[in-house]
Amino acid sequence: MAHKILVVDDEKLIVKGIKYSLTQDDMIVDAAYDGEEALACAKKNDYSLILLDVMLPKIDGLQVCQLIREFSSVPIIMVTAKGEDMDKIMGLEYGADDYITKPFNILELKARIKAILRRSVKPVSAPPEIKKNKIKIRELEIDTESRRAFIDGKEANLTAKEFDLLELFMKNVGKVYSRDALLSMVWGADYLGDVRAVDVHVRRLREKIEAVPSEPQYIHTKWGVGYYFQ
Repeated sequence: MAHKILVVDDEKLIVKGIKYSLTQDDMIVDAAYDGEEALACAKKNDYSLILLDVMLPKIDGLQVCQLIREFSSVPIIMVTAKGEDMDKIMGLEYGADDYITKPFNILELKARIKAILRRSVKPVSAPPEIKKNKIKIRELEIDTESRRAFIDGKEANLTAKEFDLLELFMKNVGKVYSRDALLSMVWGADYLGDVRAVDVHVRRLREKIEAVPSEPQYIHTKWGVGYYFQ
């Protein structure tokens, strides 16, 4: 089945161009032109990915991203026209999976979208696969088929990247990964961001699975090296 993408931007010509390009690759594309409309679409539909502009009328893109994260782990690519590092990191802190800066090359955008879709999601309406493939360590449990995580029996609403990190850690207990290694293994060699994305996602992951994030029991820091799961 085709992937379904939501493109959110208040510039209709940009949306039209992106929609035309993605439909050439057999994707289904919905459009929203302000933050409120984007939220309504995200609640009503099951998207494979959302392309979300930062500068939006009514509700800005960062707030939209944060609100979507309250009910969905759909992959989100933030689009910013500013390009400052702080904007990019803020987008990641609010739950985005990647970012791209305007003006962008449509081929680069499509490559990023396809890379995230390959790693993170199945096409919408794909039949569920019922397999028992679970990993449990103390109070923390993940289901690698449904891509769900539970802490003390309560589900933790993880983003795609957060789950990828957690799965990697839990399958390799005690192994220390550098930030560069995590960036390559989880984000992929085609990711153009920097290692600060790893720190942001580890911090957000700790906030969701650790009783006291500042005193982690699961994901530990090896100072000067990287992170490991204990």
